[in-house]
Amino acid sequence: QVQLVESGGGLVQPGGSLRLSCAASGSRFSIYAMGWYRQAPGKQRELVAITTQDDRITRAESVKGRFTISRDNTKNTNTVYLQMNSLKPEDTAVYYCNLQTGSNVFWGQGTQVTVSS
Repeated sequence: QVQLVESGGGLVQPGGSLRLSCAASGSRFSIYAMGWYRQAPGKQRELVAITTQDDRITRAESVKGRFTISRDNTKNTNTVYLQMNSLKPEDTAVYYCNLQTGSNVFWGQGTQVTVSS
């Protein structure tokens, strides 16, 4: 089993920045991809950014040039980060960490990001 612990959400003004973190732990697993999705009220969950073990990155068009995904795979650490700059009110959502192995998909509990003046 895999556990995902997210941190870094909060309230920020338009134009501000936040950094989300997601640390994975648990029994032995092989990561295929790790990244972030988000879900705004009344909307479907959507991909924000995801990175594979061979460093292929996919980002939503709406966040290109503003959000950066990175990963720390040093020994005993599996953590993915989402640096969010130039935040807009439309970025307001619950952000979920996502981890994919060869056969399973795991989700974090979600962290609220609110962009408002």
